[in-house]
Parts: sequence; structure tokens; C-alpha cells
Amino acid sequence: MSTGLIPATILTGFLGSGKTTLLKRVLTEAHGQKIAVIENEFGEENIDNDILVTETKEQIIQMSNGCICCTIREDLRETLADLARRRRRGELDFERVVIETTGLADPGPVAQTFFMDDEVAEAYLLDSILTLVDARHADQQLDDRQEARRQVGFADRIFLSKTDLVDEATIEALSHRLKHMNPRAPQQRVHFGEVPIAQVFDLRGFNLNAKLEIDPDFLAEADAHAHGHDHGHDHDHAHGEACDHPHHHHHDDDVKSFVFRADRPFDPAKLEDFLGSLVQIYGPRMLRYKGVLHMRGTDRKVIFQGVHQLMGSDLGPKWGEGEARQSRMVFIGLDLPREVFQQGLEHCLA
Repeated sequence: MSTGLIPATILTGFLGSGKTTLLKRVLTEAHGQKIAVIENEFGEENIDNDILVTETKEQIIQMSNGCICCTIREDLRETLADLARRRRRGELDFERVVIETTGLADPGPVAQTFFMDDEVAEAYLLDSILTLVDARHADQQLDDRQEARRQVGFADRIFLSKTDLVDEATIEALSHRLKHMNPRAPQQRVHFGEVPIAQVFDLRGFNLNAKLEIDPDFLAEADAHAHGHDHGHDHDHAHGEACDHPHHHHHDDDVKSFVFRADRPFDPAKLEDFLGSLVQIYGPRMLRYKGVLHMRGTDRKVIFQGVHQLMGSDLGPKWGEGEARQSRMVFIGLDLPREVFQQGLEHCLA
């Protein structure tokens, strides 16, 4: 990578979804990449027992294929900073980091570490959050555990595992449910004996700019799913919504997404104030939010994104010749009051 930053991937997912299988594969297979895997020691499924000699006092173990496995016994921030320092001194050689969060963890604080801490931010780039969903047990887990729903809301990409254990209709219904919760994460079925490592890394999921340059319609799909679906999906799709799903299931999940669009430019000061107050009030319930903004006073796109209470923005490329200047934002969160967001954002337009 030209930036010299170490790409980091956060791997999260339900209990039994196959994180261990994936990590074992990363740590032992000859894929030609030197990867440091940071394992949260308090995990329910520990890979130590299988791969590592647990008696050793050393927390960092070099694998035969050049990968490194590191168990966290203290702070993630400290572990990341220590790995980066040792890499700079030439004691360790790795190209990327994968952080496994425990099965019921909220990936939010892990993602925030990359924004909050200068030492970490100067060494690493958060590439993406991957969520593994066990197709066989997902419905039950999503019904019972808010943590499972939050993990879906945070995802940049969703991997559906164990799809061979359920029928096609079940997978379709699950996929539809996940799409309502998080329309911007592509879903992919995987058997972790087979998924190419290339599909797991360098997704640039967090780098919004790259995503929009490649795929300007990534929000169009979100619209189709967000439209008219805020109050449960058990109604009939009478208003011509794009919903070709035959089973009207009755999941009214608390993790939902919605899209805001506007053709008029934003007034920068008003928008900053409003977003600041939103984050103060709803931050803990705002999982991920992103957007490309048309701001008064600049001919460049403003790229904006955040996790919980932390948000940031960057100047992106110039608007193209003849390109429609339109702001597009997507918010994914827990029972967010859509009307408050919509009206407030409309008041911020110039």
C-alpha cells in the first residue's frame, strides 16, 4: 500500500459462525501474506488450544507461513502500538492485521480505537469490519441478542457460513432480513475451506471515497430497501416498494438503516452543529453512518463517516463536469428517529 499504513480488518461474528476456522486458515495456510492476527483472549472459541502452545509466556508467536499470532491480555490500543513499534524496529515482519473480537462483542469500540488514538491512527488504516453470520442459527441469534444485530449493523461485508446446513428459502429470508438491517454491506456465502483470502482483505470498506468512486449506486440499493420499511416488514408492499420477497416475515429488528438525499447544498456551519448534537444524543445508538456531501463554498465532494460518537470528514475529489451535485447519507443504528434526522438535515440545507 502506498500510504505506508498497515491495513487492519476487524473480524466479528456470532458464536459458532466459523471465525476460528477462518483464522486457523489464515494462520496456517500458505497464502503468501504475512498477517498478524490479534486474538481477544477472552474469546469463547479460543484458537490457542489448537495452534499455540499456551504455556509460553510470549504473547506473540511466529507461524511457519510467516504469520504472527498475538493474544491480547491487556489493551487493544497497547497491543497495536506495540506491534507497530516492533515492526518499525525490524523485530517483526507483517503486512496486515486481523483483530478477532469475541462472539458477543460490540465491534464499535474496536473500530473507534483506530480513530481516537494518534499512535494507532498514524500506523494503521481500518480496512473493513467483516461479520460472519451462521445461517443455521442466525434467526434465533438475531431475535435473542442485540449484540448479534449490532454486529450486522457494523459490517462492511457479511459472510454467511453454514449455508449448506439449511434450505434455500431459509437463506433467502435471512439474506433479506440482513439487507434491511444493513443495505450497504455486500453478502457472500462462504465455506471457509474455500473462500479466497483476497475476498477477505483489502476491501477498503471503511474508505468511503474509494467505494463511491467505484460504485456511485451503492446507495440506490439502500433506498430500495429502506423505503417504507421502517415500521416492520409485515405490511403488504402496496406502495410499489422494491421488495420481491415472497415471505412476509415478522421481524421488526431494532437495527435499521435509512438514506437521506438532497440536491441543495448544505450550510457547513449548520450541518456541523446539527450533526454534533445528533451524536451527543444518539451516538451510542448510531452504529455506522457515511455520506458524500454537497457543501456550499467548495467544488469538492465532502466525504463523511462515523462510528458511534466519533465522526470525521475529508475533502474528496471535485464534482465531475455535468455530475449532479447531490448529498447522500446513510445511517445505520438502533431505533433511530428517522423524522428527527430528516427534518434536522433539511434545516441544514443552504
